[in-house]
Amino acid sequence: MDFGLVLQTDPPASAVVGLMRRAERNGFRYGWTFDSAVLWQEPFVIYSSILEHTDHLVVGPMVTNPGTRTWEVTASTFATLNDMYGNRTVCGIGRGDSAMRVAGRRPNTLARLGEAIDVIRDLAEGREAAVDGQPVRLPWVKDGRLPVWMAAYGPKALALAGQKADGFILQLADPYLTEWMIKAVRDAAAGAGRDPDAVTICVAAPAYVTADDSPDALAHARDQCRWFGGMVGNHVADLVSRYGEHSGLVPDELTAYIKGRQGYDYSHHGRAGNPSTDFVPDAIVDRFCLLGPAEAQIEKLKHLKGLGVDQFAVYNMHDAREATIDAYGSTVIPALTD
Repeated sequence: MDFGLVLQTDPPASAVVGLMRRAERNGFRYGWTFDSAVLWQEPFVIYSSILEHTDHLVVGPMVTNPGTRTWEVTASTFATLNDMYGNRTVCGIGRGDSAMRVAGRRPNTLARLGEAIDVIRDLAEGREAAVDGQPVRLPWVKDGRLPVWMAAYGPKALALAGQKADGFILQLADPYLTEWMIKAVRDAAAGAGRDPDAVTICVAAPAYVTADDSPDALAHARDQCRWFGGMVGNHVADLVSRYGEHSGLVPDELTAYIKGRQGYDYSHHGRAGNPSTDFVPDAIVDRFCLLGPAEAQIEKLKHLKGLGVDQFAVYNMHDAREATIDAYGSTVIPALTD
């Protein structure tokens, strides 16, 4: 199993670079960031510095979207970084939640997302693609490689990930839902004539390592990670509005907990203490995240690995960022690395 670190690009950028360097020293192979131009600093500028100051770390957004940049600009940015640092990027992409909504736009349609996946990959790898009906090619790209991994929850999005993406990003660590969604992606890949096992599976969720499993320690960890249930809840609310409750198309285990949701304030997006997440119960935090002593997290990760998860990406937005990176490096990653 590979491991990634997920950060927001809060200033100063040097702190983001420093945490990514620390992660590489501790055995993490991927460095991810949010991509929301209004809420945080521009990630692609910071990727250049991360790549300059690391040796092997692969970097990318979790996730970008096809609406805030034109596709040839996105492809050219990745291709430039790859040319400078040796194909060490990955494009995580989705419909766009905070990046689009904060700017007053609706998330992209799945049709637009599917087209963008093909175009961005083709252009970044030196092939011609049509952008708004115009044939385009980046003539300077040589031996470029850009895996495109798609974030998804709902049935149509999961199908699209299986049909087109090189990898699938699932932003929660609940074993039941992970198994259900991996099956949907792999079934779609097989139906499209692809090798289902060739789709990389990445589970991303907060991890908070505690010294013990005492009630006080676990309560603090939950409070530091409850924001994640609110972030996932934004996507779940979209699914419920589209498919309804108890539709059979989306598991009730995913949708039931948002009944008490009363809107969402993006100014606290992805942050501990987010006041928009009071509706998230402890049980959801426990299911969606990895909390507690390292040994307990190792057992859950072994379960996820057995379900086919290739990478666990640690959302590291809480009050123990350095300690979590170090605990994973000393204990968790060695136990899960082949």
